[in-house]
Amino acid sequence: MGRPAAGDDSEPRPPEPDHSAPLAVRMRPRALDEVLGQQHLLDTGAPLRRLVEGAGASSVILYGPPGTGKTTLASLISSSTGRRFESLSALSAGVKEVRAIIDAARRRAVHGTQTVLFIDEVHRFSKTQQDALLSAVENRIVLLVAATTENPSFSVVSPLLSRSLVLQLQPLTAADVAALVRRAVDDERGFAGALSLDEDAVEHLVALAGGDARRALTTLEAAADVAVTRAGAADGPVPVDLATVESAVDRAAVRYDRDGDQHYDVISAFIKSIRGSDVDAALHYLARMIVAGEDPRFIARRLMIHASEDVGMADPTALQAATAAAQVVQLVGLPEARLALAQATIHLASAPKSGAVNAAISQAMADITRGKAGMVPPHLRDGHYKGAQGLGNAVGYRYPHDAPSAVVAQQYPPDELVGVDYYEPTAHGAERELRDRLPKLRRIVRGR
Repeated sequence: MGRPAAGDDSEPRPPEPDHSAPLAVRMRPRALDEVLGQQHLLDTGAPLRRLVEGAGASSVILYGPPGTGKTTLASLISSSTGRRFESLSALSAGVKEVRAIIDAARRRAVHGTQTVLFIDEVHRFSKTQQDALLSAVENRIVLLVAATTENPSFSVVSPLLSRSLVLQLQPLTAADVAALVRRAVDDERGFAGALSLDEDAVEHLVALAGGDARRALTTLEAAADVAVTRAGAADGPVPVDLATVESAVDRAAVRYDRDGDQHYDVISAFIKSIRGSDVDAALHYLARMIVAGEDPRFIARRLMIHASEDVGMADPTALQAATAAAQVVQLVGLPEARLALAQATIHLASAPKSGAVNAAISQAMADITRGKAGMVPPHLRDGHYKGAQGLGNAVGYRYPHDAPSAVVAQQYPPDELVGVDYYEPTAHGAERELRDRLPKLRRIVRGR
């Protein structure tokens, strides 16, 4: 619910956040000139700036990724214009709570006070809950500011959508996040100069944030806790370096093992024998597992994994063979299924080997964890709904089948990953052909 009014029913100036609050809360901008990013919405005369400055009266739906300032902007719309600010979370509020706020807003309106109703995660509101807002929004009993990380064209009912401006927020740029982190180190609401942040630590925080301000500040706060604990009662600013940031966000891998049990040793030897193209050793370990009563479904799963991990596109039929063996295990069972398992084992062990598929997806996922997950290019976004073109979605998309070669020059990855090569075919087996074809495809697609 909204903050209680002081004295009368007008909104008081928000108090300074105390230092027991999370860093992301303490560093929330108090004025428009503290907001980083979103210049396309905050330039002079832009709809959002007009709202914040009190010149606009339209309800808005703020649509964008986490940590881009949706809650902050909603608060600024209220506090900078003297309006009453009420907030609801779609995770916990129901129709009853919505109607109670609207009733209170109607009473305030009689005395000339407008209410800003902020609804976080509005996409989680049911149709009934959203319908309860319609009359109040249409009659401007409340100025609705709704936030969502999902496309409102799919998650917000059409009547509410038509009564609101849809404003799309973008992830913060690397420069914006770096400026935010440095501000938190120096600002009295943050660490007030009690930390010294190495440049490589700033770069790592930026990469980890992925354009999310809240994530950057949360990670910085965790790193600061680690650094202060290690420094003890040392004089002067506490240094925060790259290693400190890394240790603060380290995710330990959990390893499962059974002492004295050869279960994992044998399956390890089985897979390594297949990878090493030793057909006979692979059959030996397969036989040991079958005789020992190993679950054949476990063996089949390992074969399917190995087919992509160590054979991959060098023999695209390897995955088909492993999957077929798994189906035989499921449909027929032992003892007959041992033949299908042996056939798949021989196929995989004798096949040409390539780890290129594994390397490609591993590198792509590593980039994601480092924060390289930019926005989908507008021309690739879904355009099959009302209002898509107004957001720039699917505009300018080139249909490959219209070209004689069915390949056209067009940007497919996010801006941050243009020109990045993940898959590098080997010269083994069927990948030899891909090794020649793939560079040609990349040259056409990238317009070189």
